Amino acid sequence: MSRIAVLGAGAWGTALAISLARRGGHDLTLWAHSAALSEQLIESGENVPYLPGFTLPADIQITSDLPAAIFEADILLSVTPSQHLRETIAHIAPLLTPNQIILSASKGIEDKSFLRMTQVIASITNNPCGVVSGPSFAQETAAGLPTAVVIASSVPQVAQTVQREFSSPSLRLYTNDDVTGVELGGALKNVIALSSGVIHGLGLGANTSAALITRGIAEITRLAVACGGRRQTLAGLSGVGDLVLTCTGSLSRNRQVGVELGKGRKLPEILAGMNGKVAEGVRSTAAALGLAARYGVEMPIAEQMDAVLHREKSPRDAIKDLMARPGREE
Repeated sequence: MSRIAVLGAGAWGTALAISLARRGGHDLTLWAHSAALSEQLIESGENVPYLPGFTLPADIQITSDLPAAIFEADILLSVTPSQHLRETIAHIAPLLTPNQIILSASKGIEDKSFLRMTQVIASITNNPCGVVSGPSFAQETAAGLPTAVVIASSVPQVAQTVQREFSSPSLRLYTNDDVTGVELGGALKNVIALSSGVIHGLGLGANTSAALITRGIAEITRLAVACGGRRQTLAGLSGVGDLVLTCTGSLSRNRQVGVELGKGRKLPEILAGMNGKVAEGVRSTAAALGLAARYGVEMPIAEQMDAVLHREKSPRDAIKDLMARPGREE
């Protein structure tokens, strides 16, 4: 029986733990970042703050003790917000054994360094690592609705092990060795999802939405390829698949933040009403532009989204400026 530790008891971490428990055959631990959250999960049998309405299976061990959570685990599945990944991995690094697999299920780019999540992990530890990404809302995964995602690793055995250990009748995993493409697809789609929400909030219609999503995947693909990813990866689950889901689905937090911006609300007010939940695109937009500048890649949608988020630009003015750009070939 494999032992899997899920690090992070937010909505997605909890949903993955529920999915793994439903599959069976694992010794599962779910680590919560605070003792208060851990106690609430144990007492109520439900993650009320982050994923209400889903009973936590009794065979999931819940703890706020990080060293205890990772002890003798075969796979560590990190589902912390991207800005907390470095701190979490640095905390456990001295305790790791060489064969423990570390997986990232966080979709973001680190501030200032502009590192992808597996790059952050690799900068701290030599453990084998990979990334799980794709079109997957936590609520639907927890409910057991059919979901397909990608496990990417530069080590084929890691991808194959995770595919075998995580796959179930409701969760299908495809393997890939393009870690760069898979990670950037997952991180950058959040930026485009914010923009898609803005369009919805402004009431601009289906034509505008389709244009935004299409040009968004072009923008994501340009940067991913410049960073060493493969174009075909961005045409798959972790690219187009995740982008379409997040840009059109009502469960997307990034899209919802964009909707509220489009309606005229200010970002601090919107974030204050999220009750601790994270919209990764808010942080990833500036980091994406930093990475794009490093590689000389043009990202006009991300530039306008950054201006709306951080420089109080009017969403309508941002759309006008995108439409007024000089003509070019597709």
